[in-house]
Amino acid sequence: MALPVSVGALLESEVIEDPLYKDEGLCVLGIFGKTAMLPGSPKEFLINTLADKHIYPLFGLDETDNHNSGSLIQAYYSQENRVLYLVLTSVCDNRQLLWACESLSTGVGHSEAHEFWKGADKQHCLALLYLFSLCHVLLLVHPTCCFDVTYDRLFRALDALRQKVLPLLRAAIKDSIISKEWKVNCRPCPPRLLFVFQMNGALRSYGGNGSDPSGGNADKPKKHSPRRRLQHALEDQIYRIFRKSRVLTNQSSNCLFTVPANQAFVYVVPGPEEDPVAAVLGQLRSNCALRENDTSTSVPGPRRYQQMRHSARQPSFNVESSSLSGGQLVDCSLKEFLWQHVELVLTKKGFDDSVGRNPQPSHFELPTYSKWAQVAYRLHQVMIANTEEETAELAVKVQSQLKFLEGFLDADAKFSENRCQKALPLAHSAYQSNLPHNYTTTVHKNQLTQALRVYSQHARGVAFQRYALQLHEDCYKFWSNGHQLCEERSLTDQHCVHKFHLLPQPDEKPEMDRNPPILNHNSRGRSTSSCNCGRKQAPREDPFDIQAANYDFYQMFEEKCCGKLERIDFPVFQPSTPDPAPACEEAPRPTEVAAPVPVPPSGSEPGSGPSEGERLKESIPASHPVSHTPGESTSLSLALSLGQSTDSLGPYGDGGGGEGQEKRPSLVDRQASTVEYLPGMLHSGCSKGLLPKFSSWSLVKLGPAKTYNPHTGLEQPGFLPGSSFLLPWDVVIRSRSEEEVGLTEPLDGGPSSWPAPNKTVAGKRGSAGGLGRGRRRDDVARAFVGFEYEDSRGRRFLSSGPDKVVKVLGPGGAKEPATRALNTDMPLYIPSPAQGRGLKTHYAQLARLYIVVPDAPLEITLNPQVQPGPPPCPVFHPEQTELVLPPDGLWVLRFPYSYVTDRGPCYPPKENQPLASYKVLRGILRANTASPLPPQ
Repeated sequence: MALPVSVGALLESEVIEDPLYKDEGLCVLGIFGKTAMLPGSPKEFLINTLADKHIYPLFGLDETDNHNSGSLIQAYYSQENRVLYLVLTSVCDNRQLLWACESLSTGVGHSEAHEFWKGADKQHCLALLYLFSLCHVLLLVHPTCCFDVTYDRLFRALDALRQKVLPLLRAAIKDSIISKEWKVNCRPCPPRLLFVFQMNGALRSYGGNGSDPSGGNADKPKKHSPRRRLQHALEDQIYRIFRKSRVLTNQSSNCLFTVPANQAFVYVVPGPEEDPVAAVLGQLRSNCALRENDTSTSVPGPRRYQQMRHSARQPSFNVESSSLSGGQLVDCSLKEFLWQHVELVLTKKGFDDSVGRNPQPSHFELPTYSKWAQVAYRLHQVMIANTEEETAELAVKVQSQLKFLEGFLDADAKFSENRCQKALPLAHSAYQSNLPHNYTTTVHKNQLTQALRVYSQHARGVAFQRYALQLHEDCYKFWSNGHQLCEERSLTDQHCVHKFHLLPQPDEKPEMDRNPPILNHNSRGRSTSSCNCGRKQAPREDPFDIQAANYDFYQMFEEKCCGKLERIDFPVFQPSTPDPAPACEEAPRPTEVAAPVPVPPSGSEPGSGPSEGERLKESIPASHPVSHTPGESTSLSLALSLGQSTDSLGPYGDGGGGEGQEKRPSLVDRQASTVEYLPGMLHSGCSKGLLPKFSSWSLVKLGPAKTYNPHTGLEQPGFLPGSSFLLPWDVVIRSRSEEEVGLTEPLDGGPSSWPAPNKTVAGKRGSAGGLGRGRRRDDVARAFVGFEYEDSRGRRFLSSGPDKVVKVLGPGGAKEPATRALNTDMPLYIPSPAQGRGLKTHYAQLARLYIVVPDAPLEITLNPQVQPGPPPCPVFHPEQTELVLPPDGLWVLRFPYSYVTDRGPCYPPKENQPLASYKVLRGILRANTASPLPPQ
């Protein structure tokens, strides 16, 4: 065979042997180990030296030959010497290591890269076991002259793996025509292991004259050179290490390999000479010199072949007898060192490496190439290739046994496992420290972060990530196994105190014994609130849904208090199908589309007010507050009386509204959906055309205007002393027939509604040309307004401005007018004037608006708009805006207890949080002169 090939290709091909060599035995020589950082591979150069042929190129194999980053066995069969060379290359070699590094991508993590290298090590061990099962002599090549102690762990792992897979290997070669001992032991003999070390410059400073580097007598010649003394020291060291770790025992048949007891088994290859030309000439001279025992006569026939073989195997000189001047022995060459062991194989003497008192002879067999190739092929199918169906099952079992190597080879992973296992209890203790019995996700994450911090301080190595995931799972199991607190927060931003539970169905009762239990949410928070009209108070639970907060609590007072009062019902969803569905969350429609006209509920009382109060108006966005000039009052009143906006009058208002005339769609042409309802509250960001199933607002009438007594204030429970008086609101009324006064002057309580100082108003007393005494009384109508705030303890008070509480100590009622409160943005939350002894600030929330509408030709329009948070919080408003209150009545507008959007509730402000963003927009009330009735 002229060129080396892979062992798989060698076994599958038919090697044509010379008839002279066919029946002779075959010595199998395996070479493995590591290579130095040099261009070529020294392991392959050894075959060039041993075979005296240029078999391998100078710079190793071509990169195009193989790009496999795993283990590869190449074979070269020298028929004339009857030696088969098997060279193992793996990730221990520079070329394979470079290919392995290139195959790893840059994004591979530490643990993934470790798994890759661990797999490469396992395949390397399996290829080594294949060599130990087929070779007579093994050559371990190392790039330095120091023994690598990691081979001790590697050989112990191989020995343990061999004992595990030995039954599988026996089953693979049981049909081969070989001896019984070979079938039982699955190898022709216990292989002999030899060591070849490369000189790394440690001994170059000492000459070849045998000078002692230890500082002894330099003039006294030594019997052995420094290189030979190094070889002897390495032999002693290696033997002691392997004997100590039980890799070598007295009985060689039980060992993975053997070393000779009376022969050298370590060779140190000298470094390159200083003069390369002299080295080449010396090699040429030694190869061309005639030997003393050479004969000039040629012997024909088979005896000539025997003579050629004998001359080829003879050393170039006697190793021990030849010496230089001074008595120093001459060092042998690598070929001479190796051939003394190969001769024992080819002469069928075998290796007698057992020691002790009763050494047992080990089996030995010198097979022919055909027998060896038959066994090698079957073992190759089971251990390396796995391409035949007959041996596929055995191959899978052999691969499964590779897990046994992890404890031997992966020392860093074993250390990491032990270290991480010790760190886990410490991390668990850190997680469970200072934990309540039930806790939320936030607490769980905080404790888990602390546990991971403790874990990272102690855990190391490749198992870090795997045990970190286990820590995650363990902490989550601990939390979810009876320690998980309900994650629901109330509308006042308080957690439910129950552990994880399910909500009961409409017809289901709570059950504590079930797992998980069936319970209603409860934050153990209680507050005191008043009913819709404010005449009764009762404690309430902390609400968790909008219906309980803004509807259910107030419905409890309907039979006892508010049910018989006159009211204006806000429009709600009226289903037309038995199973209506909530509307999907969609983007708001364009603002150009007019708002739909809600359908008034069917049970409204006919006597609740004039027709203007019954009609439904267009919802006005909060970003465009309504403002009117003096010339717009008539058109506004006309639009309100028709149930339209002023925009609908536009250029189409002059056409008379004929039936055949086209007009743009107005609000009266649009109807609210009867199939889909709004799941939350109505606000400026909702889709148009949707109504909720219930209203979060309430507007009731306590009685006529005279029900309120300005001298006594509101006689309702919970008010702080002197803070139950409504603010007077004097509105100037002008007769529309008077020509000296501009028509439809807005009377919204602004500066234009009041006379300048020291000026008299036309028509009042003392003015020239005034009207009669009775007529002058109707020029000014007095209404009353009150913004009521209520805290969680049921304490109530009225406010006259953003930062002022109404406080009336004497008789006569409140003196400060309501103009300031109506022309500014009133806060939704203000600090309660009765804080108590605690340090925590209590906030009072705007709960009701009281309006006393006088019995006068006056229209008071109600348009509440609430912004319960900083932007981009939407503006909330009732289902009906621009609502005209009927005259002669004490009306109470109850605001929602909680404000909820589709993204969640708008929580009350925290302590030390600015309150300016929580406000009721100005323009909540507007007064206009009522339109005169047509003549009868």
